[in-house]
Amino acid sequence: MNGLRERLGALARSPVLLVATDFDGTLAPIVPNPATAEIDPAALSHLTALATLPSTHVAILSGRARADLKTRIADTRGILLVGSHGAEADALNVPSEGETQRLNELSVHLHEVAARFSGVLIERKPFGVVLHYRNATLADANGAAEAARAVGQRFDDVQIRDGACVVEFMSRPADKGAALRSMRHRVGASGVVFIGDDITDEDAFAAALGHDVAIKVGAGATVAPFRIPDLPAVVELLDELGQLRREWLESRALPSIASHSLLSDQRTVALVDESGRIVWMCVPRADSGAIFADLLAFSGGGSFSIQPQVKGGRPHQRYLGSSCVLESTWESIRVTDYLDCSGGRAFQRAGRTDLIRVVEGTSAARITFAPRLDFGRAATRLMPRGDGLEIEGAADPLVLRSPGVEWSIEQDGIHQTAVAVVKAADMPVVLELRSGIASMRAAPEPEAVRRNQTQAFWEGWASTLVLPRIQRDLVLRSAITLKALCYGPTGAILAAATTSLPEHLGGVRNWDYRYCWPRDAALAAAALLRLGNTGHAHKLLDWILGIVDDLASPEYLRPIYTVSGGDLGSEGELSELSGYGDSRPVRVSNAAASQVQLDVFGPIVDLVASLAERGAPISSDHWRLVRAMILAVERRWREPDHGIWEFRGPRAHHVYSRGMNWHAVDRALVVAQHVLEREIPEWVALKDAIAQDVLENGWNAQRGSFVGAYGATWLDAATLHIGLRGLISPDDPRFLGTLAAIERELRDGDTVYRYRHDDGLPGGEGGFHICMAWLIEAFIKTGRVTEAREMFDRLAALAGVTGLYSEQYDPQLRMSLGNHPQAYSHIAIINAAVALEEAQSRGAGLVM
Repeated sequence: MNGLRERLGALARSPVLLVATDFDGTLAPIVPNPATAEIDPAALSHLTALATLPSTHVAILSGRARADLKTRIADTRGILLVGSHGAEADALNVPSEGETQRLNELSVHLHEVAARFSGVLIERKPFGVVLHYRNATLADANGAAEAARAVGQRFDDVQIRDGACVVEFMSRPADKGAALRSMRHRVGASGVVFIGDDITDEDAFAAALGHDVAIKVGAGATVAPFRIPDLPAVVELLDELGQLRREWLESRALPSIASHSLLSDQRTVALVDESGRIVWMCVPRADSGAIFADLLAFSGGGSFSIQPQVKGGRPHQRYLGSSCVLESTWESIRVTDYLDCSGGRAFQRAGRTDLIRVVEGTSAARITFAPRLDFGRAATRLMPRGDGLEIEGAADPLVLRSPGVEWSIEQDGIHQTAVAVVKAADMPVVLELRSGIASMRAAPEPEAVRRNQTQAFWEGWASTLVLPRIQRDLVLRSAITLKALCYGPTGAILAAATTSLPEHLGGVRNWDYRYCWPRDAALAAAALLRLGNTGHAHKLLDWILGIVDDLASPEYLRPIYTVSGGDLGSEGELSELSGYGDSRPVRVSNAAASQVQLDVFGPIVDLVASLAERGAPISSDHWRLVRAMILAVERRWREPDHGIWEFRGPRAHHVYSRGMNWHAVDRALVVAQHVLEREIPEWVALKDAIAQDVLENGWNAQRGSFVGAYGATWLDAATLHIGLRGLISPDDPRFLGTLAAIERELRDGDTVYRYRHDDGLPGGEGGFHICMAWLIEAFIKTGRVTEAREMFDRLAALAGVTGLYSEQYDPQLRMSLGNHPQAYSHIAIINAAVALEEAQSRGAGLVM
């Protein structure tokens, strides 16, 4: 047991844990009549407790029918029931008519066998028939089993297997090993405990990986490396495992992703956590290597901490006005953070970024400066020089100007960390981390002037916006966040500020979003346009046109570019970082850049059309870009692609992509009216052909909904755009059916999943904020305005303390997931609020 306890202790620290058990002989005692078996209450209690823990999944994997298991377990919340040795993974697994007919025929013959022997029972299951001989004499047991096997061998399509005092006949191949592997993939488990007693459990024991724990209950030959004697030992083990798991989860105390606040100078970004530490910053650009990356490591990734010397809990954090100047206030000290945008020329200072941290207060503060070059991959040495520290080994000059601060340099492996304590009498202290220049000279302007000018840079822009009254402050912060994600020198807009914040806590769904997706950027610029800002739309379109002009042909527009307009490098993994919540791997770059995503043309053309509709000047270059996008649609609209969700598998004819091709042509016709004051007949015919194709192939009559791809049955929240963009009317029964199906199957409380089918990656993910906003807009379109407002208020409540959103929300874990802050999510807030405001202006009875 000592070896087992050690292994359980290690496995309890798995980022995602799956605990699976057999039923009879493991959770319930073996009884003469299987129909009278009852689960041990203590065992069920411990399993239920495990199932309530974050990133912990519980399953009962039995040869019994799934419906039978449900009748024996009063409360199955959080427990996955898998019956028939894995053939019944969920309620959707049902036998075909042919299977049922063959099994019924087999059952008749087996009942005839049972009638010839004493103590033999026949049990019918959805995918099989079982002969039980536990209560028979040895002679009768052997005779019945032999006769039953002879009957089964006459049915070529029936699988025969022996269990503990049973012979089972299955209509399709199924074993607990395959079922366990499927469950591991389904939940994305990094560690598995499986407990069982039966011969059929040996398949599951064999499927366990080297770091898993497979446990045999009772006597008998087994491949399981561990054994316990009986059901009371199972109860004791589950109790111990639950305690170990709970203690580990409580010890790691993950900070909320949404609690991180964003700093920006429109060249790079930084994130400040809820304790006031800088835990994320890349230099010289947002898509460069990180110097602070503790966001993606329990420790050792690099951080810049300023806190009261005497611990004072977490600070109160707020942005100053409508700016990206952040203030963190404890009882005795205040820290003000910003990336210098003084003079309103932030993005014009090529190669320069200044992170400024100002410490004020009435008691001493402890400062820990621990940069880690290139995500910690390069040794980081700190050299005292003049009024501060020089970071040696950086590709570009990097210094910390800190006049009056006395540093102590500590060795930490290959890196060095600087620590200092500043007294209240020496405050205020101004710390300037300068990237791109090695000078320690004082800046020409005092810090207070630079702070005021930085604040004015943001507030001056924010004052030009036309904001809805609904959740006005949240919409304003979303707009500022989108501006903060803009790369000033080119006009590109980041999809998010970070890489590899997990979509599945502890799993592998970790992607690098520090680049510009032309689709996402066009949607972001369109959201700002709805608030009256045209500048970012014009600059983005100029950037996109520059890329298109360099292509051999416009249909080869890639789905992702660097912020300077270059191609991404190969996707790689950083083994030096453990990942947020042990979510590995941490990735740099993004392989989706080489995918085919044919929806990209629609949002670009829509942005030009929206500018025209608002009276903004449309240049000949804009018209040239629109023509290029329609040429791309003409050439490629019939092709399959990887879709908006970037499936890492074979291409398909995604309904959303095809709908966006239609949308591109539809909106191009609007631009043509503004430029030429006439229609283009060829474009009208193209638009009609695409619409006909979508309506004929994207609609699934059996599902009563548009589906994710031609010939598929899975739902996709993005297909709401078939009605939202006007390919069909909002009162069309097909749109209403799609809306109802998505609300029923993809919505979970405060969020909406983009889809729920197996996309080939292990584990699940959270719901998408932007999908929730699409559902809100669909409700408004169909007259359900009051419900839409209630949903929007629930979405608003998920914002972090400073009004920021990550990509996703997990309603089970009740936590934010995905990269942060995410452009999509802030687009969602703006678009939903504006739609609600417009509904009110139309007299829709909206309650403010």
